[in-house]
Amino acid sequence: MRLLLGIPALLILACTSQPAAASEYPWCAHYSGDDGAGVNCGFVSLEQCRWTVSGAGGFCAPNPVYAGATTTRPKKRKQSAN
Repeated sequence: MRLLLGIPALLILACTSQPAAASEYPWCAHYSGDDGAGVNCGFVSLEQCRWTVSGAGGFCAPNPVYAGATTTRPKKRKQSAN
């Protein structure tokens, strides 16, 4: 009985959910190694990137596709002159 009630709920959830949005971060770790190296552009700060690379080897560089913060400021409302 639970299975019969659960299947429609799962179908509704699957149809209404939205895909996760990719996040861009300002710093990339470029790892060195014998396996051809790798890149991870998931760091919020340069310090966070450097801490990660310090144990694995490599360097940090700015993310070339990072466009900056995407927050928008609310527009100022004009005050009416009464």
